[in-house]
Amino acid sequence: MFFPRLRRQAKWVFLFLAVVFALGFVGFGVGAGGIGLGNVFQGVADSGIPSVGEAEKRASENPRDPVAFRELAQAYQADGRTDEAIEALERFAALRPKNADGLRELAGLYLAKASEAQQRANEANLRAAYLAPGATFASSIQIGGKPLDPDPISSAVNTRLSTAVSAALGEAQQASASAVSTYERIAAASPRDPSIQLELALAAENAGDTARAIAAYEKFLRLAPEDPTAPQVRRTLKELRATVTPSG
Repeated sequence: MFFPRLRRQAKWVFLFLAVVFALGFVGFGVGAGGIGLGNVFQGVADSGIPSVGEAEKRASENPRDPVAFRELAQAYQADGRTDEAIEALERFAALRPKNADGLRELAGLYLAKASEAQQRANEANLRAAYLAPGATFASSIQIGGKPLDPDPISSAVNTRLSTAVSAALGEAQQASASAVSTYERIAAASPRDPSIQLELALAAENAGDTARAIAAYEKFLRLAPEDPTAPQVRRTLKELRATVTPSG
């Protein structure tokens, strides 16, 4: 039913993705930079964040003002509107394509969106296990070499929730890929910054993009071979390379 399918499709665990990116750099010993996820989840308690209405008005009246769109993104974040916040930060990034802090916030929002989608998939799985156990139970019993037919209600619920799981996982994959692409934009703007390469590698690894993760880890080691995190990165690289099937 759902749980085996989810395990096959989810090569990463988005439920813990925010923790990986907020705290994973501590495990690597990285103190510089940071990806700005703390800013993503600070919420309305922070001073200086305008209301959504005020921020929308300012952005509408100043379509070439990057600060207006960054404030709009913060207002949307505080209101829990992740998609709108992403759109506003994409506008900011278009106006300030080399602003690393803004791009880091954008990557963090994509990761938050991926985590939200993964959580929806997990919840759909739990609902399936509770509401439609008949489909799994019937398929496990055979009479005359053929499994029992599940009852129509369980089948309908199972199909509906299966569709919800697939849609949520697809959204999570797309958001994760967008996070990786955003980190690549940061890396292109700061090609000599090893911490960005490490962030890119972690993003790619969590997105299941092994080739891109390996390339970023390798570049990190070229830029900072004596960094305290280098031994851990080398161990991770060895593990990732072992998963790549040799060609030819």
